[in-house]
Amino acid sequence: MRVDIVSVFPEYFAPLDLSLIGKARSSGVLSINVHDLRDWTHDVHRTVDDTPYGGGPGMVMRPGPWGDALDQLGGTLIVPSPAGVPFTQKMAHSLAAEAHLTFACGRYEGIDQRVVEEFGGLEVSLGDYVLFGGEVAVLVMLEAITRLLPGVLGNADSLADESHAHGLLEAPMYTKPFEWRGHTVPDVLVSGHHGKIARWRRDQSLLRTAARRPDLLAALDPATLDKRDIALLREAGLPVPGEGVAEW
Repeated sequence: MRVDIVSVFPEYFAPLDLSLIGKARSSGVLSINVHDLRDWTHDVHRTVDDTPYGGGPGMVMRPGPWGDALDQLGGTLIVPSPAGVPFTQKMAHSLAAEAHLTFACGRYEGIDQRVVEEFGGLEVSLGDYVLFGGEVAVLVMLEAITRLLPGVLGNADSLADESHAHGLLEAPMYTKPFEWRGHTVPDVLVSGHHGKIARWRRDQSLLRTAARRPDLLAALDPATLDKRDIALLREAGLPVPGEGVAEW
């Protein structure tokens, strides 16, 4: 996969040389190129912003430099924005299938909307909050996308049961020692009974999702629930997808 990133703060992306993303770049699985938007300006001050039409506070990034940059770079355009659609694991999988992604990091009051329209950009939000700029969001998205590329993770099986892989949050995980500061590991995990372990993890995944992300549980396809799943939710007084809305 080829990734191009355009920003007025290219130094922000030094962490992309670290950890598994750095290894993916070294191995050739991933090519990342970071560009300074100011390289596509044509005035002595290397201006990238101006006052907004219609008035209001702040500055808006001018379309000229962005247009020249994106004409040259190409790729599927992704624009981090608090006004964008939510970034999800499903979207990460979709973007991981692309051959070439280009991220446009806005600053100030954002990028002139005509740039997004001209290049068919996808505006994406990490959540219901506002950051100084798109750089942090790009780092987050690249982590989520890159780890889905073949050959990046040492154990690809770890993708199968992690949070959001099947619409649920992952069950809690434990390692040695068995006892730590008076806390012990659930007995079922050291029982050696793989069927019971799988059932325990499924139960914990359902209960954790219900407690922390009821929206995910409500969106779950009822066909993915077995009889034990339904009984567990009912016993806990929790809503069962497909059976109407319960009072919380």
